[in-house]
Amino acid sequence: MSRIRRKSSRPPVRVWPYLLAALVLWLLWSLTEVLVPFLAAAALAYMAVPTVDALARRGLNRTLATTLVLVAVALLLSLLLLLIVPMFIQQVQGLSERMPTLVDWLEHTVSPWLAAKLDIAVHFNGTSLRDAIVRNVGGLRQALERTLPALTSQGLALIVFLSNLFLTPILAFYLLRDWHDIVARLGQLLPPRWRPGVGEVLGKVDHMVGEFLRGQLTVMVIMAALYGLGWWLVGLDSGFAIGVVAGLLVCIPYVGAFIGVLLATLAAILQFGSFEGLAMVWGVYAVAQTLESFIITPQLVGDRIGLHPALVIFALMAFGTLFGFVGVLLALPVSAVLRVLWQEGMVRYYASRWYQRRITRIPAGHD
Repeated sequence: MSRIRRKSSRPPVRVWPYLLAALVLWLLWSLTEVLVPFLAAAALAYMAVPTVDALARRGLNRTLATTLVLVAVALLLSLLLLLIVPMFIQQVQGLSERMPTLVDWLEHTVSPWLAAKLDIAVHFNGTSLRDAIVRNVGGLRQALERTLPALTSQGLALIVFLSNLFLTPILAFYLLRDWHDIVARLGQLLPPRWRPGVGEVLGKVDHMVGEFLRGQLTVMVIMAALYGLGWWLVGLDSGFAIGVVAGLLVCIPYVGAFIGVLLATLAAILQFGSFEGLAMVWGVYAVAQTLESFIITPQLVGDRIGLHPALVIFALMAFGTLFGFVGVLLALPVSAVLRVLWQEGMVRYYASRWYQRRITRIPAGHD
């Protein structure tokens, strides 16, 4: 007697959505360099949309409002560069002018200290340093010749960087001016049955990223105050200005802190010329950096995006290891988005039939 096969009530598995998603991911990976100015412009437009909307609600033409906002951003960035570059050039020029005094300080202060504390014999002499440079001119020339191919590739990278720098504000202008139209057209691509759920998730993501940006701005202001007041209190010339620049550059992990401590170190060497002066400057930096890494950023940014302080530190380290400098920049906003998606996934998982299915008890006496 043959058994009658019943048709399965389960719908057939559709493979094409997964293939399409894989194709999109592959294209994004392959076009990473091309997408850089578009992603930068989108990020700039996203951050500037509330300001443009506020100006538009006051009766200002949206095109004019977009232009004014982008011009203001360009002026702020230019002002920051005008603060950093001349300050750095001034410190380097002062260092070169005081090189004999610095060498004398190294020879009569640093060298005896190293010999007494660490039992290391090091001698600093301007004549010997100049002779060493002359002796190694041939080696420097050979190294330069070996570096020429790399300089060529770096030149191409510089061209790409400059082109991206030129394209980003242009793309940001069009994205910012037509932001709501672009979002509406993207929303129309979704099936009507998906729009309420996707809209709710995107609203939560938007709120989370906005909280992150506000928290990051607060961190920048606090760090500018800490660095500026700290270096001003220890008597460092231009310490407040250097501290403000270092605090504002906190938004660029590692690079901002490096520029700030480098400028402060050069200023301390020129002004103090002693271990005590360097120790005070580095002490302010160490205290402020410790507060920022373990208290200020985890509490202000971590709490605003709902991440535990330990997860904030882990996200920075993990994304930095996987994706380098860009990963460090994107670590916290991407973590905020992933947290929202995780919460939504958990809600659906707990409500699923698979999770709520009861355990079938086997009667006693049966194997």
